[in-house]
Amino acid sequence: MSRGWLARLLWPLSAVMGALVAGRQLLYRAGLMQGVDLPVPVIVVGNLVAGGAGKTPTVLALVNILRQQGHQPGIVSRGHGRQRALPQAVLASSPVHEVGDEPLLLRLRSQVPVWVGRDRLATARALLASDPGTTVIVSDDGLQHLRLGRQLQLVVFDERGAGNGWLLPAGPLREPLPAGMHWPGEVATRVVYNASAPTTPQAGTLARRQLAGAVKLADWWAGRPAKPEALQALAGRPVLAVAGTARPARFFNMLTQAGLHCVTLPLPDHHPYVDLPWPSETATVVLTEKDAIKLDPARIGQTDVWVVPLDLHLDPALVLELARLTPAALSPA
Repeated sequence: MSRGWLARLLWPLSAVMGALVAGRQLLYRAGLMQGVDLPVPVIVVGNLVAGGAGKTPTVLALVNILRQQGHQPGIVSRGHGRQRALPQAVLASSPVHEVGDEPLLLRLRSQVPVWVGRDRLATARALLASDPGTTVIVSDDGLQHLRLGRQLQLVVFDERGAGNGWLLPAGPLREPLPAGMHWPGEVATRVVYNASAPTTPQAGTLARRQLAGAVKLADWWAGRPAKPEALQALAGRPVLAVAGTARPARFFNMLTQAGLHCVTLPLPDHHPYVDLPWPSETATVVLTEKDAIKLDPARIGQTDVWVVPLDLHLDPALVLELARLTPAALSPA
């Protein structure tokens, strides 16, 4: 994003937003407003840049690591597009319009308790009351929700970095990028780059993303895993690639790198799939899990629809650092 004439025209609004953000942070630093700690540690996965930077796959990777280390994680999220404000448990059978597409995807993929709600603190408390065996909570987004106390923050950047460096609406940032090479403050913060190289001056680790393979839509809903050989078999067929994500080109580029020759159909982020966006005579479609979560296999007719999940692997150094970065309560007894 450049600092063109439109960005410069909107800059005064960004200055107002910056003042509001700085004032709120100052109230917390001065102790006039305080974050509330929960009985279990909290890890927040968020980003400074508006739009998808890879938070959802980062949450899934983090939850998988925590389970391998002996923890029983739970996830809290806001739930994009929800009309209800009160906390609600996400079940495998929950309608996507009630809980949001990404929380439902997190529930299906992680198999851990997931709760959604506008108030992250109240939502986390509801999760703990419902699942008292939870030993650590992972917040999907919520970096700016300072009322929810946390012991660790993972800040995710993608290829965009900090954009033009300005706050919304003149730029993409929700809050200013910290000056210098390290994140200030009392909360342990680590930067994760969901990109091939660091894209800001902040010190951080690289995450490795890859396509897990392909699985037919009905099999995906049945919980069957994607297979690399199934994705390879699609390379010789005419394929329509569909993505209703914040950055559909990333998915399309990965398919191309995997050897697929696709006609692409980018859709708006969180596309609702009220109607099928492709012609009924379309032979083969590949799409993301975020799209699949809104598609009943009974709706697709004769079209051969394949789900291509994205797996993200955190840097081994960050994995080893997790226990050291967080308080002793985060280490299983």
